[in-house]
Amino acid sequence: SLEYTYEQNGETKTSVVDCVLFAIGREPATDGINIESTGVKLDARNRVIVDAMQNTSTSKVYALGDVCGKAELTPVAIAAGRKLSDRLFSGVAPYSRLDYENIPTAIFSHPPIGTCGMSEDEAVKVYGKEAIKVYRSKFTNMYHAMTEHKSPTFMKIVTVLPEEKIVGMHMLGIAADEMAQWLGVATKLGLTKAQLDSVIAVHPSSAEEFVTMT
Repeated sequence: SLEYTYEQNGETKTSVVDCVLFAIGREPATDGINIESTGVKLDARNRVIVDAMQNTSTSKVYALGDVCGKAELTPVAIAAGRKLSDRLFSGVAPYSRLDYENIPTAIFSHPPIGTCGMSEDEAVKVYGKEAIKVYRSKFTNMYHAMTEHKSPTFMKIVTVLPEEKIVGMHMLGIAADEMAQWLGVATKLGLTKAQLDSVIAVHPSSAEEFVTMT
């Protein structure tokens, strides 16, 4: 085992773990292509600076995808490319651009994670603690009914009062990666908790917990 010491909320904490995984991120491959000759501006990490329409600092030069350092996911780059293409070449979508808010994503860990929207802490910072209501659930998936190793399932719904509009949905557990897509639908469309509760549960499944949480 390893003893891991870290800072959290100004406190020094220590945990004993089996291993430590460092997610150090990636650097864009903007070196060695003479990009400085184009006048395209980069940030401190050599990522291309773009506006909401994927415009760089140089006219008629555009950038999208991981090189911009925002939501580094393949479907995001594809969607941004399609929106940019529509704007430049369709003639009917002059304001076409990708909305980078509420992008669902999954972490293919064991157990997997599915998430979309704000975390509880992010919602508190934006709306204030008194303006949010959070629903939580923790249980053991039925899959583990006859197994010795029983990995837990955690679910969380973050809502904003008074309508209880959903601003974040998160899950860790079996099939969370497969459910991430519909978590994105609910969050992106701004459904309320009442609308979510109006959906009939699929039983027995983990997914039903999202529409029966109290």
